[in-house]
Amino acid sequence: MDVRKGGAGPAAAPTAKPFRTTQADRRARTRAALLEAAARGLSRYGYGNLRLEQVAQDAGYTRGALYHQFTGKQDLALAVTEWVRDTWWQEVGRHVEQQRDPVAALLTLARGHAVYCRRDIARVAIALRLEFAGQDHPVGREIEKGYRALVERCTGLVTAAREAGSLPDGPPPRTLALAFVGAVEGTSIALSGQAPYDESLVAGAAAGALGLPYGSGDHAGTARTPHSPAT
Repeated sequence: MDVRKGGAGPAAAPTAKPFRTTQADRRARTRAALLEAAARGLSRYGYGNLRLEQVAQDAGYTRGALYHQFTGKQDLALAVTEWVRDTWWQEVGRHVEQQRDPVAALLTLARGHAVYCRRDIARVAIALRLEFAGQDHPVGREIEKGYRALVERCTGLVTAAREAGSLPDGPPPRTLALAFVGAVEGTSIALSGQAPYDESLVAGAAAGALGLPYGSGDHAGTARTPHSPAT
């Protein structure tokens, strides 16, 4: 017989075990923080002026923790280029791919990139492209590969939009794609720290590069084509 002092009552609920992070979880968090801090540093100062001690400090870790994850500056910068591609895809690219209309896809890219760059990493790709221009360097090659892939994707969207009659005739598709990417990157850099206005202004600059009218109240996919009536 179960006898309890003070009379019978409801049994106490079992105490939940505290959640414990694994070493792999802690390592992944450390790596992510170091990569984002390094991306900010590369965006602000470039590769040559990047100080690993400052990267570690900005991330909230020691220099030893950084070297536990990366062998040196080049290894860190290469990892940053991969991190930027992966996070950009998750936050921007996958939403672009969900758009069936090519103009909507291009404007989704512009707006998404502006929001992505609020992390203060807007200059990272263009800074590294300029710094390694004309050099055969592993970091430069990786950055250039990502840039070419973006331009080719935008070239395909421009071609599809023209075939659908959504974009006016004009320069060759790749030339227009280069102008579009330049407008998106350049305006995102110029408007760093200007949220929430950056998103619509970057989209407006991108629409202008495409030859489309764009109002401040327009959203992704609603820029008027030359054949669309104003509302």
